[in-house]
Amino acid sequence: MSAGQASSTAVGSLDPVRALQHTLYRSAKADPGRRFHALRDKVYRRDVLWRAWVAVRRNNGAPGVDETTLGQIEDYGVERFLDELAEDLQNERWRPLPARRVLIPKSGSSEKRPLSIPVVGDRVVQAAVKIVLEPIFEAQFLPCSFGFRPKRSTHDALQVLVDESWRGNRWVVETDIANCFSAIGHEKLMAAVEERVSDQGMLKLLRAVLRAGVMAGGSVRREVTGAAQGGPLSPLLCNVYLHRLDRAWDTNAHGVLVRYCDDLVVMCRSRRQAEAALARLVVLLGELGLEVKESKTRIVHLVEGGKGVDFLGFHNRLVRGWTPRSAHLVFLARWPSRKAVQHARDRIRSITARHRMLLPTEHIVGELNLFLRGWAGYFRYGNSALLFGQIRNYALSRLALLLSKRGNRRHAWGWGMAQVLASPDHLGLISLDGIVVPPRPFRTWKG
Repeated sequence: MSAGQASSTAVGSLDPVRALQHTLYRSAKADPGRRFHALRDKVYRRDVLWRAWVAVRRNNGAPGVDETTLGQIEDYGVERFLDELAEDLQNERWRPLPARRVLIPKSGSSEKRPLSIPVVGDRVVQAAVKIVLEPIFEAQFLPCSFGFRPKRSTHDALQVLVDESWRGNRWVVETDIANCFSAIGHEKLMAAVEERVSDQGMLKLLRAVLRAGVMAGGSVRREVTGAAQGGPLSPLLCNVYLHRLDRAWDTNAHGVLVRYCDDLVVMCRSRRQAEAALARLVVLLGELGLEVKESKTRIVHLVEGGKGVDFLGFHNRLVRGWTPRSAHLVFLARWPSRKAVQHARDRIRSITARHRMLLPTEHIVGELNLFLRGWAGYFRYGNSALLFGQIRNYALSRLALLLSKRGNRRHAWGWGMAQVLASPDHLGLISLDGIVVPPRPFRTWKG
C-alpha cells in the first residue's frame, strides 16, 4: 500500500468531523499560500453542530442575556434546537445576541477580569466555527505558541524553559500582554483571518460574532476592538492575531520565544540579548496595537541563589542538586508559585468554612479531595513534594478545626486533630505523597 493510500485509509476510518478537520489541515499544510473559499456550509453541518454542542455542554457554562440554561435546551430537545440553528445559519437568519458581561477576580490579585458569556446558541455557533477554522490555522502556527492548541499544553511550554536553561539561555524576559483580548483590533484581526480564508460567508459570520457587543449595566456596548474573552472562538482568534508576532520573531537575534496565548517569556544568552528582545517585543506588539503590561515585565538572570520566574502557575528557579548523585548539577527546578499556593489555601478555607459546619464530614472531605486531585494533578509535574506536604497538612488542620467547632470545642483544636489522626485514612482525605514527577531536560514532561 502506498503512503497516499495509507493516508486515505486513515482519514476514512475517522468519524466525519475528524475526517473533515484532517482534510482541511492537510490542505492548509500542503499549500501555505492557499485561501479557503468553501467553509460556511461546513459550519451548519449537523454532525459539526452536534460536536459543537457536546463541547459547549461539557464546559457547563452559565446562561447568557436570554437566561436560557443548558438544561432548558435539553428539556426543549437538543436535536430540535440544533435543527433550528442549522436552518437559521443556512438561510442567513442567524444573528448573535450581545454577550453578558461579568467580572471575575484574578487569582492572587485584587484586579478583576472581564468575561463575556454568549447565549447557548451563539456558543454552539462559535464552537462550530472553531471546529472548521482551527485545522486551517493550526497548519501555520509555530512551535513557540502553546496556549489553547490541540495536543499542546502548559507543561509543554514549561519544558522549553527547562531545556533552554540547560543550553545556557538563562537571561529571561518575563511579561504578558496588557488587556490582550479586549485590545485586539477587529479590522487587523479580520485581515489576519483573510490571509487563509476567502469565503465571504464565513467572514460575515466572524464579523457578526465580533460586533455582537456586550450587555453591561443594562446597555449594549459594541466596540471596534476586542475578541470577547469567554466565547469558544476567542482563544483561536487571539492565536491567529498573535501569529503575526510569532512569525516576525527572530530566534537567533532575540532568543527563544515561549508564548502561551498572552503570557510570554523569552530565553536569552545574555543581558544584552534580553534587553534587545524586550525592545523588539514592544515594537512588534505596538504594530499590532498591543503593549506589554509594565507591572509584569522584567528581565531576570537565572543563577544559583538568585531570583526566579513565575510562569503558568509555577515558580521556576535555578538550584543545585540536593542529593549526592546530583550535587554537581545546577538545573531549573519548579514548584507552585506563591499565588498558586495562596489560591489552594483560600479554596481549602472556603470548603471548610464555619457556615458549612453542619454538612456531613464525608461531603466536606469529598470536596477537599476533588480540589486537591485537580490542583495536585497540575502541579505534580515539578519539584513540588515539599509544598504538597504543606498543603495537605493545611487541609488536615482545617478539617480538624471544623470538627472542633462542630463538637463545640472552640479552643480544642488538638481534640479535632486527634479525631482526624485517629482515623486510619485521615477520614478519607487523599494523600499527595509519591505523585511528583520532577522535570528533566530533553525528556517528555510526563516522566
